[in-house]
Amino acid sequence: MTYHISATKLKAYKRCPYAYYLRYERRVGSNECYGSAALGTALHQALAQCYRDWHSSDRIPDWGWFSAAWDQFSMGLTNGQILEGRGILERYYQTFIANQMSLNQPLAVEGKIQAKLQVENVEFTISGRYDRIDYLADGLELIDYKSARDVKLPDAEEVDLQIGLYYLALEQTYQQSLKYLSLLFLRTGEKVQYKATQRHKRKVKKIISDLAMELRHDRTWQPQPGSQCARCAYAGYCAAVTCSPNPVPPCERLQGLQLAISF
Repeated sequence: MTYHISATKLKAYKRCPYAYYLRYERRVGSNECYGSAALGTALHQALAQCYRDWHSSDRIPDWGWFSAAWDQFSMGLTNGQILEGRGILERYYQTFIANQMSLNQPLAVEGKIQAKLQVENVEFTISGRYDRIDYLADGLELIDYKSARDVKLPDAEEVDLQIGLYYLALEQTYQQSLKYLSLLFLRTGEKVQYKATQRHKRKVKKIISDLAMELRHDRTWQPQPGSQCARCAYAGYCAAVTCSPNPVPPCERLQGLQLAISF
């Protein structure tokens, strides 16, 4: 049976094993919801094609190359979204392409990496998606496009976990180390770069090892009271913060030792 986990999940486990257990092992519902932005998806697809398909002898593509890609992937958007997206893409072109001597073809764009990890006699399958992977002189740079309106940086803990997971996967997939995780904010042209180190890999392996022990030996998933309890969706089930906690709804627990980590 495949067991999916993300950097966000690892962060949740590190913050409180019991809340993690209720949410991901017992599947107790919460009020969280997720959605996707069509404009952001179209921007990602256009950029992927521009980098993947550029094979001309010219040093860099002109704006028409990017504009044509946008025409292809913006179909189905509203007129307002089409105009907005074209402006975002043109800003990207002027900031990151127009002033370059050449357009170096990335190692990979818009894809998935997979790797294996053995921890506490449990085999993990690590898989993750990326927007772009670039060659550097001494390693790799993984670039994540951000199309949100606000430049909101993830907290340091989440960044550390993301870097560690990608470090493990890229090292095994390409036999090269991750040097930087970069967040590229398409609306503003800002690029935030985080340096990757062996420390990130060791940190993630330790958290995965702790989680593997919980899964393998069915430990008690002890709560970890803290400031997060005030906004925890599962406080009503937790004896550490509630005098008379509600019974946990029944749910068949996931079984199996073949686990998959997705991020």
